[in-house]
Amino acid sequence: MKAVLITIGDEILSGNTVDTNSNFIATQLKSIGIPVVQIFTVSDEIETIKKTLHSAFEIGDIVITTGGLGPTKDDKTKTAFAEYFHDELKLDDETFEHLRKLMIKRKREHLLEINKSQAVVLSKADVFQNENGTAPCQMIEENGKIVICLPGVPYEVKPLIKDKIIPYLKSKFSLNHIATRIISVVDFPESLLALTIEEWELSLPENISLSYLPVGNRIKLRLTAVGNNLPEIESQLNEEVVKVKPLIGEKVISWDGNEIQEILKEILKEKNLTISVAESCTGGELSRLITSVSGSSAYFMGGIIPYDYHKKIQILGVSEETISEKTVVSEEVAQEMSLGCRNLFKTDISVSTTGVSGPNSDQFNNEIGTVFYSVRIKDYEKTNRLHLPHMERNDFANFVSQRVLQDLVEILVREKA
Repeated sequence: MKAVLITIGDEILSGNTVDTNSNFIATQLKSIGIPVVQIFTVSDEIETIKKTLHSAFEIGDIVITTGGLGPTKDDKTKTAFAEYFHDELKLDDETFEHLRKLMIKRKREHLLEINKSQAVVLSKADVFQNENGTAPCQMIEENGKIVICLPGVPYEVKPLIKDKIIPYLKSKFSLNHIATRIISVVDFPESLLALTIEEWELSLPENISLSYLPVGNRIKLRLTAVGNNLPEIESQLNEEVVKVKPLIGEKVISWDGNEIQEILKEILKEKNLTISVAESCTGGELSRLITSVSGSSAYFMGGIIPYDYHKKIQILGVSEETISEKTVVSEEVAQEMSLGCRNLFKTDISVSTTGVSGPNSDQFNNEIGTVFYSVRIKDYEKTNRLHLPHMERNDFANFVSQRVLQDLVEILVREKA
C-alpha cells in the first residue's frame, strides 16, 4: 500500500504559502504503515490536475489531494475530478444542510447562497463532512484505487485526516505497523559516525531501515521497523539500540527523543529543574520552542525579550559600563543577562542570547551573524560564541535557539548528571 500526495494551488507554487499539509499527512499515514512515495505540487489548472492524477495512480494506491476547493472561480479541483472520473457534480442535500448549520453557527447566514457551491459534490463520492470549514472531504474508489480530495486550509485538513481519514483507512485495510526510534548524537561528524557504525548498520534486519538526519551539529539516527506484530518490531528496535550503544554511547544525548525541546522536557522533569530565558537576537524563538511541548508549564517559568539595550540594563541589571566597554554583543553581557534572568524568575536554569542577526549591523557596529549565549545552571555557567553571517533572520533565530537548547541538554546529561 503506497500513497501519493498532490498539493493544488498557485499560492503554493508562488512561494506565498508554505505547504505544511503534506508533512502532516505523510506523518499520519506513516503511523499506520502507509508510506508516501511521491508528492506533487501543481497549479489550479484543470488539465494539469487531471494529468497529475493519472501520474499519481500509476505510482500509488491511495492519492490524497489538498487545495482548490473554494467557492471562487479559480478553484477548479472538483471540475477536474469530475472530468477525470467521467462523473457529474450535484448538489448534496446532506452537505448543504451541514453548510447551513455551519453558517448559522458562525452568524453568516447571509453568505449561504454565495457558498452554496461548496455543497456541490461528485456523484460517485463518499462525503466526509468538514466540521471546521465549508468544503467537505470527498472520496472516490475506482479500479482498486482510492482518491481523497481535501480542502487546503491546515486547520481543516488536520482534523479530517486524524479523525476521519486515518480511522477509515485503518478499518478498511490490514496494514503493517511502523515503529521508530530516534537516537540523538552530538559532536560526531556524519561521515565519521557512518564509518563507526557501518558494520552494525549493514547487519540490521531487512525490516529495519536507518536514516541520518542532521540538525545543526546534532545528528538524529532514525531507526524504522515495519511488521505485522507491533510488540515484536518494538523489541527488535530495542535490541538494535543495545547493540549500537558501545559504539556511540559517549556521544548520545537521547536514546529515544525527536525534537530537542522534547528531550529537554524529559530531563528537566526527571531532575525537577525549572528554566527561564532572556533572549535578544532570538526574539522569542527560544520561548516558543520550549513552550511548544505539552506540559512545559511545569518547568518553564517565563521569558523576557529585552531587545533594546536599555531594557537589558533596567530589567536584567546588566551593567551599563559592561555594555559601554564590551558592547551589547559580548560574552560579558550574555553572562549578566542570564544571571539577571535567573534572579528575576527564580529558576534553577537560565539561558540568554545576544547577537546581530542582520542584514544590518547594530548601533555598536558588531559583525553581522555574531552571537553570544550563556547557559546558567545554578552556580555553573558556560558561554559560547557563534558566527552565522550567511543566515537569514528567521533561520538565524531558529538555529541559535536549537543550538542553545542542545548545549543545555548536553551539559545536563554529561557535566551536571
